[in-house]
Amino acid sequence: MKRSRINDIMAAADDMIRHYGFVLPPFAYWSPQEFKARTDARRIVDARMGWDITDYGQGDFDKLGLFLFTLRNGQLADLKRGGGMCYAEKLLISRQDQLSPMHTHVIKAEDIINRGGATLVIELFGSDDAGNCASDRGGVVLCDGISRPYGPGDKLKLAPGESVTLMPGDWHAFWGEGGDVLIGEVSTVNDDLTDNIFREPIGRFAEIDEDVAPMHLLVSDYDRWL
Repeated sequence: MKRSRINDIMAAADDMIRHYGFVLPPFAYWSPQEFKARTDARRIVDARMGWDITDYGQGDFDKLGLFLFTLRNGQLADLKRGGGMCYAEKLLISRQDQLSPMHTHVIKAEDIINRGGATLVIELFGSDDAGNCASDRGGVVLCDGISRPYGPGDKLKLAPGESVTLMPGDWHAFWGEGGDVLIGEVSTVNDDLTDNIFREPIGRFAEIDEDVAPMHLLVSDYDRWL
């Protein structure tokens, strides 16, 4: 992805987030130079909090892509010992007909919440005995606390205010229907480096073409820029 496109996506996402009554935290607006100069930002970097814009390495963000911002993220060590900061929170934007591809998680359980906009469609499959995506299996999810069985390939449609709880082994893909959707994600500790298991062999992060300077750093920039 071109850095200029990423900068434009950031600005448009910030406008949409504010439209629905949310405001990103102060570190969202640091320039790369401000970020480098901070001596108190190690926790943000280590937890990989911040901007995340991906085309899954496929080069067509409008068709296959996702905007994310990690607001807070706990520590895997706390999760393993069963106490402390065992949670994470994100805001996402899924554009109309923009696919976030089929995947599941090994550790993370997550609530996916339609925070505003159009309809969020989530396609679901269960897992086979080896944990792979099973074309012939369904499962059960919770929709705002109510159990909902699903068959293989069922499409769950969430209106604003509605949510679903996805557990490890619930394979899911999603997109906006009828417009763009602001999504909330509340989950156990998030690890985007190792805990995203995709059905197809694709990447998690975009390759960046540095045609202009970054407006703000992506979480995938931290290792190179800081």
